[in-house]
Amino acid sequence: MKIRCVGVWVVLLAVTMVMIPGSRVTAAEPITLGCPLPTAFLYGWDAERAITLAVEEINAKGGVDVGGTQRPFKVEVMDTRDLEPGVPVSEALLAVEKLILEKKADFILGGPVRSEAALAAMPLLSKYKKVSIVSSGVLTPKYHALVEKQYDKFKYCFRIHGEAKWLVKEILTCLMQIKEKFGLNKLFIMVQDVAHARAAGKILGKLAKKKGWDVTGMEIYPTGTTDFSMGLIKAKKTGSQVLSLWMDMPESSILLKQWYDMKIPALPFGSTLAAAEQPGFWEATKGKGEYCLANVVNAGNAPSEATPWTMKFYNAYTDRWDIEPEGLGCSSSYTAVYVLKHAIERAGTIDPDAVVKALEKTDMMGPYGRVRFTAKGHQIIPSFDPKEGAVGTIFQWQDGKRVVVFPKSIATGEIQLPPWMKK
Repeated sequence: MKIRCVGVWVVLLAVTMVMIPGSRVTAAEPITLGCPLPTAFLYGWDAERAITLAVEEINAKGGVDVGGTQRPFKVEVMDTRDLEPGVPVSEALLAVEKLILEKKADFILGGPVRSEAALAAMPLLSKYKKVSIVSSGVLTPKYHALVEKQYDKFKYCFRIHGEAKWLVKEILTCLMQIKEKFGLNKLFIMVQDVAHARAAGKILGKLAKKKGWDVTGMEIYPTGTTDFSMGLIKAKKTGSQVLSLWMDMPESSILLKQWYDMKIPALPFGSTLAAAEQPGFWEATKGKGEYCLANVVNAGNAPSEATPWTMKFYNAYTDRWDIEPEGLGCSSSYTAVYVLKHAIERAGTIDPDAVVKALEKTDMMGPYGRVRFTAKGHQIIPSFDPKEGAVGTIFQWQDGKRVVVFPKSIATGEIQLPPWMKK
């Protein structure tokens, strides 16, 4: 009982000293990061974990220097449900507005993750003058195009990871390497019925044809699909040799199981494939996902030595959450917190217009390379070289491990074909 009393008096004394004007002990007001994320899905929970990790690291070192005052970050997460089948965009917008009005968020980080929801949230961010850094999902090129086209209105919106057009360039470059090495030239495209996947699939098909690929077909699947066998049969009948898969739904793991069981003689290439990105994919498919390629957008989401910070982040995330970085949204969400911290410190204030200007001048190294934004579109500048820009990562599942095979500047291994294709 005495111990409890002492504890109460200590707390009361601390509170009293904070309230007394001129007292030496002061409680710095936290900077609230509002994170609208689909917490039941990979691109939501991995972003939340990465943001939390960065905030814990920053706060442990004293927080953010705002004009001479050290202020901690505070994370407020709200579930947008924007990756769930049938959930309207209005759910995500409600989450964003609640974070701003009820949780008093100073900045918005992470999402919304679905492209349609992120686009719809842009006017809200403009209305409330809230600086936002999208760091997970949202692959549509329309996002940064709108910022560039209507800069004065959407200048508060930034994206710190790659987008569909650049992903197509990465994928096409990797496909050409596959074509040259193995002599494969027939491509079958399978996409989820969402904006970024439909658009990217069409663009990839057109560009692949120009590069000498025979595009044998394109199948579109509603979110939540659990049977892909008919599409796989079509791929086999057309003699397809590579499957380009654009899906962020967890059911895509079923596709890989069916591919393995049917021994489809085509290399599965997850242009965006949430299920295959996760460290638990191998166990979830009982090894049937071997040889599958997956694009995790940024380095750090799979083990590599892209920069001195890559494995530092990778190991810190693994130690904190007892799981390796899980996919798109991990390293980019972690980096977003540090980029915002440095921008606030350069601005000397959390005033949104001042922070926008500071973010526009960002030039720092992160876990996936040099971080800079385009002048008006506020899109991170990508590159195949981490010394020049944000570098992506394509890995392949080999013997239970995620082996980075692209780009060459950070690759730790080479692409392999499944044994039933080697014949």
